[in-house]
Amino acid sequence: MKRPSAHSPDWALRVFVVVLCAWLLLPLGTVGAAEIVLPDFRVLAAQQGAAVVNISATQRSEAPVRMPFRLPELDESDPMFDFFRKFIPRTPDNPGLGADPEDRSLGSGFIIGADGYILTNAHVIEGAEEVLVRLADKREYDATVIGADVRSDIALLHIDAADLPHVVLGDPEALQVGEWVLAIGSPFGFEQSVTAGIVSAKGRSLPDENFVPFIQTDVAINPGNSGGPLFNLRGEVVGINSQIYSRTGGFMGLSFAIPIDVAMDVQAQLRTQGRVERGRIGVSIQEVTRDLADSFGLPRPAGALVSMVEPEGPAARAGVMQGDVIVRFNARVVESSADLPRIVAAARPGSRAQVEIYRGGVPEALEIEVGEWQDPEQAPEQAAAQGPAQAPNRLGLELAEPTAVQRRERGIESGLLVQRAQGPAARAEIVPGDLVLALVRKGQQIRLGKLADFEHAVAGLAPGEQVTLLVHRGDGASFVSLRAAR
Repeated sequence: MKRPSAHSPDWALRVFVVVLCAWLLLPLGTVGAAEIVLPDFRVLAAQQGAAVVNISATQRSEAPVRMPFRLPELDESDPMFDFFRKFIPRTPDNPGLGADPEDRSLGSGFIIGADGYILTNAHVIEGAEEVLVRLADKREYDATVIGADVRSDIALLHIDAADLPHVVLGDPEALQVGEWVLAIGSPFGFEQSVTAGIVSAKGRSLPDENFVPFIQTDVAINPGNSGGPLFNLRGEVVGINSQIYSRTGGFMGLSFAIPIDVAMDVQAQLRTQGRVERGRIGVSIQEVTRDLADSFGLPRPAGALVSMVEPEGPAARAGVMQGDVIVRFNARVVESSADLPRIVAAARPGSRAQVEIYRGGVPEALEIEVGEWQDPEQAPEQAAAQGPAQAPNRLGLELAEPTAVQRRERGIESGLLVQRAQGPAARAEIVPGDLVLALVRKGQQIRLGKLADFEHAVAGLAPGEQVTLLVHRGDGASFVSLRAAR
């Protein structure tokens, strides 16, 4: 049989067909090798849904409120309906919002024990006179509120039932970013709704929520999901869905869940003593930036920088000082300032905590007797500077020594009042009336009592040199970094 030559049309056609087939099949092989199999949530939803409940809390209006104006009639689908419903009382004078003397809030929860104990969010049952729990099999029970903790947004309920289906608890510490998670709840009253997503981040701090390291997910959470469980793929509860970040009131891809270990610690205290005890040490702290780390001689920007120490507080009695950087508390690493409030709060009041700090760039160990936390009341004050001014310098500050009256009014013993701030000081948001207590340069903290102290400290500043000031404003103090003018 005669073989075609390399230059014949038949041979060229064969080569072309082989190359074309290989090119077409290559992507299919690649896809097959890297094929991603999505999780199947059917078994998880079927097995765990029975332990998820719907919660209806009823608040009764004591008396109708006559409004000085008549609200427009709004359909429930109108975006402004929920706004007015939340902030304007519903009365017979306002038929657009209904005339029901009862106000109901809907939420979710889950059974943590066969004996009828249920976890949900505190805001779901806030102010409720009656709480009704509906199980997945449609049975309904009047619930007793064992206790609620507003700070962690955890509430513990109990219903008079036995042999109930209940969840299995997981370990939120073992969660990894990117891991699949699933939520079951009653968004907008639609019971047993299942949504899924991934873990977006861990240990999130939210405004006014310093005690909870939230789990951030992109699971679709909407009003009515609050208090429902967040499951991992093993069917274990790892969190309680609590909050969403939204500009519209609906889901926008940012959901936050309370880690289940935090919730179980809270419920244990609510069950045994009816309230939650939290530790405190009496310090104000701030984040350690790269500039602050350089100023304080730290090996890296980590820990919690102490900007103020409460006089006679637990930290003060243990020898903690302004400018110390707390890097470890009870063997737990303080990676950022947001970690410290949660770690301290978990310590029992009256216990003794081992604390590691950096002072002047040198590590030290202290022991603090933990106090009990209470909500602080803040009352910022304003003060005007008076007295002879200090000449401008590379930091752009004009300072003055406070008068005896100013010292007495502000309760201070040292510090210099800011008369004028410009250049570097203005860019660092220092303003007239602030009190400069100390200057940190090359790891050394210099307390400022007289103008001469400050003048001497800044006299040798090199252009562009980094320094840090301890600035007192109102009832608080913080460290502010700035660079000398060039």
